[in-house]
Amino acid sequence: MALMATKSATATVASTGHYSRRQLPVAARFAAERLTCHASELAFTTLVAVQSSGSSSVVSKRRCVVAQATNAVATMAESKTRIADTFAELKRQGKVALIPYITAGDPDMDTTAQAMRLLDDCGADIIELGVPYSDPLADGPVIQAAATRSLGKGTTLEKVLTMLREVGPTLKAPVVLFTYYNPILKRGPEVFVKAVKEAGGSGLVVPDVPLEETDSLRELTTANGLELVLLTTPTTPVDRMRTIAKASQGFVYLVSLTGVTGARASVQSRVEGLLKELKQVSDKPIAVGFGISKPEHATQVVEWGANGVIIGSAMVKILGEAASPKEGLAALEKFTREMKASIS
Repeated sequence: MALMATKSATATVASTGHYSRRQLPVAARFAAERLTCHASELAFTTLVAVQSSGSSSVVSKRRCVVAQATNAVATMAESKTRIADTFAELKRQGKVALIPYITAGDPDMDTTAQAMRLLDDCGADIIELGVPYSDPLADGPVIQAAATRSLGKGTTLEKVLTMLREVGPTLKAPVVLFTYYNPILKRGPEVFVKAVKEAGGSGLVVPDVPLEETDSLRELTTANGLELVLLTTPTTPVDRMRTIAKASQGFVYLVSLTGVTGARASVQSRVEGLLKELKQVSDKPIAVGFGISKPEHATQVVEWGANGVIIGSAMVKILGEAASPKEGLAALEKFTREMKASIS
């Protein structure tokens, strides 16, 4: 019980600004390289009418080589705000985002790849992929166990990114990596962010970095075309909630309860009030997570005004604790379709 209480306390560190006794603060703010993005000049054709022997001819005048134009068009086609764009399109259609979470490497990396494709086919709007970590302070027993199993089978960050690099191009939904700060610090923030982008990621959720430590990380994500999603909790003061919402990219992650992730019998009624408070201080999309495990939970938070629903532990449990990967994938498909239908 004491262990769980400590874990519950650390789950809200990012939004409250206070560290628990178990959590070490970030040793030093890392220096972000400020990159200036220069828009590529598109090749264009200037048409000049020239009088010649009583007839008109058109002279094509090219200011850039074709190769430059091709690269510029490709750059423009690859959105740097895929998450925000997804929410904007859903809003235009009057729909709500389904955001499933799974732990990479549980039960194995091949099954994770299959699960991501399956979730995409079932209508997931954004996929949250958890990078397994040995001390996942914000996670409850289900995701903790999944991380332990995954690490025990040799899952590493590099293997996760390799899998994402292969699967990402086949998905319609953008992928957000859920990771704790230690793996980022170990690899080097700039190297980490660039690696995630190159692998096809669209965003990051880093629950154990408090607001005051996000500036440099956000500069790096912005410079590399990623979106850094921040969390707010039931214990977050309104003024701080406003600041978090302003700084968050893509959407605001509203933690529905005080404590760690995990399925609950019902969604706490105060979530309705939290959604109202957030909407009063920000016009950004709000996705509710932690404790959403049944179709009726999803329906409820959508009725309260959520723009997205995040389902984690229920998905992880289905996939990781099945008798076989095949059975897990079949059960995951059934559950995902039920959750999608509940918010459609």
